[in-house]
Amino acid sequence: MTTQQNTLLQTIENTSGAVAMPTQENVMPRHNNVPQVNAPSIGSSAMLVELTISQWTARKKDKKASAEVTADNNAESGVANVSKKLLGNCAELDAIHKLTGSIRNSHYAMTMPWSDTGLRLLPTAQYPKYHQIMTGWEAELQGLVTAFLSTYQWDISQAHAKLGDLMDMNDYPTTDAVAAKFAFNLNYIPLPDAGDFRIDIGNDAVAEVKSSYDDYYQRQLGNAMHDVWTRLHTALSRMSERLTISDDGKKQVFRDSLVGNVLDMVELLDVCNVTGDSQMAALKTKLSEAMYGITADALREDTHTRTETKRTVDQIIATLPSLEV
Repeated sequence: MTTQQNTLLQTIENTSGAVAMPTQENVMPRHNNVPQVNAPSIGSSAMLVELTISQWTARKKDKKASAEVTADNNAESGVANVSKKLLGNCAELDAIHKLTGSIRNSHYAMTMPWSDTGLRLLPTAQYPKYHQIMTGWEAELQGLVTAFLSTYQWDISQAHAKLGDLMDMNDYPTTDAVAAKFAFNLNYIPLPDAGDFRIDIGNDAVAEVKSSYDDYYQRQLGNAMHDVWTRLHTALSRMSERLTISDDGKKQVFRDSLVGNVLDMVELLDVCNVTGDSQMAALKTKLSEAMYGITADALREDTHTRTETKRTVDQIIATLPSLEV
């Protein structure tokens, strides 16, 4: 864990989930003629997180083979490409690619969208769980990378039989070069308040920049909360659909994850309510009560439980805010 992460975690623990953010008073003198923005401050209840994962794909375009395919089919140059899997079906590398997909899914599930640059909004209350899970993923990924690198030269020798005439030793980097292609980086960034601009560009310009950031802040915050509502609507709609009993009494089959996904939403509505939205808090309570003691087996075996759960879920869906954007 880095010094930055240790400091951040200690701050969270010492303030029971509240991270003290610098205000305009303690970073720069206040200008009386600079208007104050109205964006709700969530700097104490959320932060930004950036996850970057890089990996070696072991794929490369074969220009010669691509030209041959184009010519053999009387096609125009450049309309077809032959991409080689340099190691064929390599189990060690496939495991890495599969794990990185799972890591990104976890990252998206525990955070909310914020910007097009890859930054995500992470509720402060979610930080301990998020950091524990992500550092666990990082250790598992490193283990898989180490296992792959240990077999890399052997995999190259086996590639001759898999690629045939497509084999070209110039396509294969050294083991050290391949190792450098794998990376896992996690960065936590404080979420600035609209008033936190440490710049000296004149009062009028500062006011304009703050107003612009206020609009951006409101828009991104709206997108983040919209994402939570969308996830809730998706999970509940899926449950309602699967719990439907047809007129002839036929029940649809569903997996245990149907219930698990909705229970996850109860937690998400709690930790992701960074604005203190009363509607979200009320729905979280209602959904928690509706799902108390509910299991997938109970929904399958008890028609009354199934019917009542669907009825409550449909009622909650009807009260959700519009998802139109």
